[in-house]
Amino acid sequence: MAKTEYFYWVAPDNMTWDDFEKDFGTSTRMPPTGDYFSPCKRVPISNTKALVVFYALVSLLSLLGNSLVMLVILYRRRSCSVTDVYMLNLALADLLFSLTLPFWAVSKLKGWIFGTPLCKMISLLKEVNFFSGTLLLACISVDRYLAIVHATGTLTQKRHLVKFICLGIWGLSLILSLPFAIFRQAYKPYGSGTICYEVLGEATTYFRIILRGLSHMFGFLLPLLIMLFCYGSTLRTLFKARMGQKHRAMRVIFAVVLVFLLCWLPYNMVLFSDTLLGTHLIEDTCKRRNDIDQALYITEILGFSHSCLNPIIYAFIGQNFRHEFLKMLVNCGLIRKEFLTHHRATF
Repeated sequence: MAKTEYFYWVAPDNMTWDDFEKDFGTSTRMPPTGDYFSPCKRVPISNTKALVVFYALVSLLSLLGNSLVMLVILYRRRSCSVTDVYMLNLALADLLFSLTLPFWAVSKLKGWIFGTPLCKMISLLKEVNFFSGTLLLACISVDRYLAIVHATGTLTQKRHLVKFICLGIWGLSLILSLPFAIFRQAYKPYGSGTICYEVLGEATTYFRIILRGLSHMFGFLLPLLIMLFCYGSTLRTLFKARMGQKHRAMRVIFAVVLVFLLCWLPYNMVLFSDTLLGTHLIEDTCKRRNDIDQALYITEILGFSHSCLNPIIYAFIGQNFRHEFLKMLVNCGLIRKEFLTHHRATF
């Protein structure tokens, strides 16, 4: 999702908006311009080194965990379900998303030192995989809704059709992400370090509002509404019919969606507040800017950590995933078959 970066023209500690207007409004000097400039004292972000370590750890766990998920699903590809196809693509999206984290971590510490080509490439990779991840979760909810509420096999039994749906999701995600790759560049604003940012001159603010609208709609709001409707209907059907076995089979999917909401809902709420601030629908003050800046910093960490959490859910809640993983280890000769038999009897 499009991430807000605040870069301020740093004013003296005792300078107010009225002082700023008097200073520049009554002289021939031109103040700094752009949507990232403000006569506000910026509250510095602390513990940047700890943030770099955290992002590196999340990236490593995501690479290992999602690679393992993909390996298990591909190992049983002949018997994999439609949900498995979606989960495979979701793991791929999380894995590719995690590859961008080291770059953003270093940029927090030293600014964007990688140049414009990598700025465009990393931004495109991050946005494509964010959009595809959320849209894939929405597709999983629709698949479970059709299979349980309407008891239809139209999509659940035609894996080749689901493959085209996944390709469509990746294509739509690429289209939604292209503006970031086209207009982002390594840029050094007045009084700040180099950043990876969309720059269109006087149209920058307006353009970022449009991007925010796309992010809010396709990156969170639309998938959220689809998931709430589908899973609400699915849960109601399961409880009415007392379908215990299917309910147990749905635990992993429900956990994946719940973790998605816990990780990304706070960030999107803060990001929406920042959008309202940028459009001046809420009063723009120095305190409010700094509060939103700090809130974005905290909630972004929570959102980025989501890329490594799904494999943990599969490992602790997904009985079938654990069994298939152990079965794969048995076939590779890494563990004994008796261990697999004991595991099956235990669970």
